[in-house]
This record gives sequence, structure tokens and C-alpha cells, in this order.
Amino acid sequence: MLKLKRAYEKPSSADGRRLLVDRLWPRGLKKEAAHLDDWLKDLAPSDELRQWFAHDPERWEEFQQRYFKELEDPDNKSQIEALLTKARQGTVTLVFAAKDEEKNNAVVL
Repeated sequence: MLKLKRAYEKPSSADGRRLLVDRLWPRGLKKEAAHLDDWLKDLAPSDELRQWFAHDPERWEEFQQRYFKELEDPDNKSQIEALLTKARQGTVTLVFAAKDEEKNNAVVL
């Protein structure tokens, strides 16, 4: 099972494996407080795409298309397969920092 959760929300045992899926570390969050099992920054949108999107709702549709193309890169295949395997074995929570809980890279991933 895959779940999504903001990095600033309190971690829970129901989260299962907590994986940060942002390229940048969440501002103001201490590593100890994050309770992360892994940081998948290579699966996050490129800096160029992240900066272009800038969480502008009008760019959401195109952001999704561009991000899907980045995820199709062969270098990402093994990481995506590993993520899916973990989700089949138990709960995995994709942790993200964006304020918008409906339009962010974790939703696309």
C-alpha cells in the first residue's frame, strides 16, 4: 500500500516505511524528527522541472507530463521497481514537503 504524507505531519507507526521523495531537504525539519527510512531524491523532479513548476496550479497538467517523462528514464527503473516491491510487502508512505497536498510530485509518483 502506498500513502502520502507531508513531511511536517507527525510520523505514525501506521506510516510503515517512510520515504522522502523530494530533491531538497524539507526546510526547518530536523533529520531526527523526520523518521525516514530512505531519501529517494533521484526519483524527485529535476531541479529544472521543480523550478519551472514552482507549484503553479496552472502548470500542473504539463508538470505531470514532464515528470512522467523524467521517471521513464532507464536510470530510474530499478528504484521504481524497488519502491513497488516495498509497497507490495507492506505500507510505504511517500513523504513530501509541498503545501499543496493534491498537486505535488509525490502524487505523480
